[in-house]
Amino acid sequence: MRKAAADKVRNRCVAVAIAVSATACQPDRQSPAGPGSQLRDSAGIQVVENSRPPDGSRLAWRIGPEPTVSIGMLDGEDPYLLFHATDATQLSDGRIVVVNRGTAELRVFDEFGTYLATWGGKGEGPGEFEDIMQIAALPADSVIAWGLSADAAMHVFDAAGNFARRFSPLRSESSLRTQWILPVSVMRDGSILASQQPDRVDSVAVELWDGEGRLQSSLGSHPAQVVQIIGNLLHHETFGRTLAREPWGDLAIISPSDQYEIKAYASDGSLARIVRREHARRAPTDADLDAYVEGHIAAMPSYMLEAVEERRRVFRASPVAAYFPAFESIMADRADYLWVEEYESPTDDRPARLWTVFDPEGRVLGHVETPQELEIYEIGEDYILGHTRDELDVEYVQVWPLDRSGG
Repeated sequence: MRKAAADKVRNRCVAVAIAVSATACQPDRQSPAGPGSQLRDSAGIQVVENSRPPDGSRLAWRIGPEPTVSIGMLDGEDPYLLFHATDATQLSDGRIVVVNRGTAELRVFDEFGTYLATWGGKGEGPGEFEDIMQIAALPADSVIAWGLSADAAMHVFDAAGNFARRFSPLRSESSLRTQWILPVSVMRDGSILASQQPDRVDSVAVELWDGEGRLQSSLGSHPAQVVQIIGNLLHHETFGRTLAREPWGDLAIISPSDQYEIKAYASDGSLARIVRREHARRAPTDADLDAYVEGHIAAMPSYMLEAVEERRRVFRASPVAAYFPAFESIMADRADYLWVEEYESPTDDRPARLWTVFDPEGRVLGHVETPQELEIYEIGEDYILGHTRDELDVEYVQVWPLDRSGG
């Protein structure tokens, strides 16, 4: 079903444009590139050029018609009543660990969705959280969790839920919170990808930390999202670029979404791979802007209804990008395939989210669809783990089956 305009308004992360000096290209090396893909080395950087899969085509992977596990209830026992579930991960034994931010807990369920245990809780003691928002699996089914607390604290639990350790990065006490570097994600080797908040600074620093929060390497400083000050208000560019900061195997992706050019960096901070795909830029229309503004207005809470006209004026005063972003989001699955979500404008009429999937070296495979209302947290070998809400705004964390046998 087509979702309402209000549901299509998403909080977009900030973006950065990364300038890379042009270099002389070496002759193409022989490589088993897939159809529509060309691989070459350019001054030691692997460059992959891809055609866009044909419109309407789909990769022969299959996502089940319904979830195999659905955690969440309107009424029932407390562990199943989710409140601001912001992330989840599946462990090797099938257990699902859910971040329930509203209660600052990690709730653990078995592979069938049956509640097993709660780890953590609100507080300042060992194994307790001031805030919790994200989680990642570590080796041996231990997990690491973190939120937006002032000290950027990260908490590690072993596979049985025993609190193992807590650490925070070392930072200057004089630094402003808007300039702090915060955890973003966790790399395969346990190092931590971190950056400044891209919508709060003029230039965004991105770093890799080791497993104790110590600086391992710098991934550079990058220009932030386009903003404009109108009156006393800071306006972010409507339809502006976002910044992808994601692990991809042993590499870290740092790419602005205004170009279909995915840049991946090695652990020493050097640019290691560039993946490009053909992309036709689209300019927003008046209808797109109208749908964007009215979608925001429709999503406003009831207590703000008296300020509708003022909010409408603010939205329309914001600068508008000349073109839509080239993509919506990027994530790598546990088999190192890269999933790039196609951008959806406010007037697009897609029944499902559309992704372009690339193999672990960046060669295009084809398009895949996922349920429109499912916010994806994690993609495994044979499952997709995500979050959704029903018409009563009840939250669910769900596992959907993924069959890759078709190609």
